Amino acid sequence: MAKVDVIMPQMGESIAEGTLTKWFKQVGAEVERDEDLFEISTDKVDADIPSPASGLLAEILVEEGDTVEVNTIVARIETEMGTAAATAEEAQPAAAPVAETTEAPIEPAAPAPEPPSPTQEPLAAEAPAAAGAVEAPAASPGEGTAPGSREERLRTRSTPLVRKIAAEHGVDIAQIDGSGIAGRVTRDDILTFIDERGMQRAAAAPGTAKVPATAAPPTPAAGVPSTAAAPAGPPGVMHLPIHGATLEVKLSRVPIREGDRVEDMSRVRLRTMEHMLMSQHVSAHVTSVTEIDFERVVKLRRKFKPKFEAEGVKLTYGPFIMRAIVEGLKAYPILNASVDGTRIVYHGDINLGIAVAIDDGSELIVPVLKNADRLSLMGLAEGANALAEKARTRTLDFDDIQGGTFTITNVGVFGNLFGTPIINQPQVAILGTGVIEKRPVIVKDDLGGDAIGIRNMSYFGLSYDHRVVDGAMAAFFLNKVQEVLETFPEDVV
Repeated sequence: MAKVDVIMPQMGESIAEGTLTKWFKQVGAEVERDEDLFEISTDKVDADIPSPASGLLAEILVEEGDTVEVNTIVARIETEMGTAAATAEEAQPAAAPVAETTEAPIEPAAPAPEPPSPTQEPLAAEAPAAAGAVEAPAASPGEGTAPGSREERLRTRSTPLVRKIAAEHGVDIAQIDGSGIAGRVTRDDILTFIDERGMQRAAAAPGTAKVPATAAPPTPAAGVPSTAAAPAGPPGVMHLPIHGATLEVKLSRVPIREGDRVEDMSRVRLRTMEHMLMSQHVSAHVTSVTEIDFERVVKLRRKFKPKFEAEGVKLTYGPFIMRAIVEGLKAYPILNASVDGTRIVYHGDINLGIAVAIDDGSELIVPVLKNADRLSLMGLAEGANALAEKARTRTLDFDDIQGGTFTITNVGVFGNLFGTPIINQPQVAILGTGVIEKRPVIVKDDLGGDAIGIRNMSYFGLSYDHRVVDGAMAAFFLNKVQEVLETFPEDVV
């Protein structure tokens, strides 16, 4: 009898784990292909996951409330209906053995796909042990008496990454107050615990002033300049999973001075930091910049804006830029590719990731406009506006944030001339669009001579992966984008 593995899906390039919050089917139940099978929750989206095949749900390997890495097998479906009359005893859940034994690094996808992505492996502050200090060994998940209730199991079990960090730093997970479901210890919990422990050790070390990391130093005597500062904390380490391996990146510490304000990074900010550092270590970043005359696009937008508004669609410069990018990617498909080991994957679809700043710019998310090459200018405007609104209202779903092949980020919306953005893995290029503003430029007059004219201009910065994209190819792509925008056909609108 054949069995099909059901895996935890990857909910976007920057997400590497998910919490299984609910099973819609029980062991022994019949399921249809594409029927909702279970519900998951991640940092960015919640989604119902469909069954990959029709048959009987033979095994459930991950229980409700468990958080596991992407590509972890969560269940198995028996596809031969005639021989699948398994009893409840035969099909009993396996107490989530996958979650207990998998040791793949987390935060982009572990084994199969390229490491993704807005953010991978967590921040672990590694503190040097104080003289004579002895840490209790990390508790093994399989040792001791198995807890009875589901809440107790959730409390003592953790993801492979959390257990790995605990073992590396000699931490007993049982001594940490978890913030997850039923008190489950999350990555942020253990990293915070290690960080605080390191600060306590540094303060207790001989000859070190016991100054809390967030406290201001004593006020100096009158007439004495204030140069004292709280000692820097212990060095930290960030673990970046890259192509199945883990790279340790040292993080610096700074002195905390009087008047400084210290706050922990949000989960999204941490993931973004991890993802960006990973991308810089994976790709050979190069940026090329070109200047584009937007005069024709400005006039076309002004002309057709009422038509779009009559259809309830706001027309910005974005759809024009997306259309030009699509033409550039068609002409130079190496920019619409990904690197798989030593192979280049040329994507058949053009799916544009559109970076959207949320929460007053403190967080960034990249929803994906699928099949942009098949959309009209109206379709591009409608799709981009809908995704931006869903991002701002935090209603993006599973399909909205995965499958991007090329990313656009608009630094011009904040008034910047241009940027040198970091590639959104596993893509090979990202385009940063600068502010569109009037500038004096050299133009041709009616007689063909040179003259000074006023034009709406913008700088575009293309960051690309020099492993597979050479400077000449990047230049050809930018030239194509420039050509389309400066000669935009009116009949396309």
